[in-house]
Amino acid sequence: MKIYLYLAQIVLAVAIIGLVLVQTKNAGLSNIFGGGDLGVHKTRRGAEKTLFDATIASGIIFLLLALITVIVTG
Repeated sequence: MKIYLYLAQIVLAVAIIGLVLVQTKNAGLSNIFGGGDLGVHKTRRGAEKTLFDATIASGIIFLLLALITVIVTG
């Protein structure tokens, strides 16, 4: 059982990394020095919102899975 929990955590961690990397945009060096979007607020819609929600859900599932793993492995 422990092995399955560990494997599930690894798969979920890789999925979260992928989701975060897919949704990052405009992350160039110009944003570091203030040359980005100049603080314009933009709402998420469509696929961007779905990716954002999937990232949050995956993070919550990962947290719960980590807690279950700690409880099971003692």
